[in-house]
Amino acid sequence: MDIDEIKSHIIKYQEEGKKLFTTSSFQTHSIVLLHLLSRIDKTIPVYCLNTGFLFPETLAYKDQLAEEFGLNMVEIKPDIPKSLQKDSEGKLLFASDPDRCCHYNKVQPMDRLLSDYDIWINGIRRDQNANRAKMKVEEKSKFDTVRFHPMLEWTNKMIFDYIREFKLPKHPLESQGYSSIGCEPCTRKPSLEMMEREARWYGMNKTECGLHTELVSK
Repeated sequence: MDIDEIKSHIIKYQEEGKKLFTTSSFQTHSIVLLHLLSRIDKTIPVYCLNTGFLFPETLAYKDQLAEEFGLNMVEIKPDIPKSLQKDSEGKLLFASDPDRCCHYNKVQPMDRLLSDYDIWINGIRRDQNANRAKMKVEEKSKFDTVRFHPMLEWTNKMIFDYIREFKLPKHPLESQGYSSIGCEPCTRKPSLEMMEREARWYGMNKTECGLHTELVSK
């Protein structure tokens, strides 16, 4: 889907009176959608799910993109403070129960957004993992919200060709060997044999935070 097709979808949603928003993980491969939206409608809110565990470099990169692209950036934080995100033995949940950690820090805050909006513009791609390969351009989510996936058919090559064409800034950790960057405790540098997201939650048999599993209606 190119920029004209994305723009056409967005205009159609707006003409129907739909409220739109997007979210971003603020990784290098995520900024193409943000740049495209900045060329279409800068007023669409861009939400940062600030879990409290993001790399400082990610937060600095977020601020840089907001300024350079003129984005309507909004931060949203979890309801449950980190001091209470512990298991029965006192361990922080990212170490003992990463699914519950993601639920508190990502899924629950997203629930609040979905109850307020009609269209969630989401940048997932089929080539990122097996779960995302099954997605459609439009999927139902909670509260009758529709997930719109304009980047679904884009490939890594298309992403980085676009970044090169428009000279977009890269995430500062990419030069240090990181490819898929999430929360600091659950992100590691990948080996050459790993797929893009396999360095997230390494060794935990987990490749999704719940936003693309719990918040899709089947």
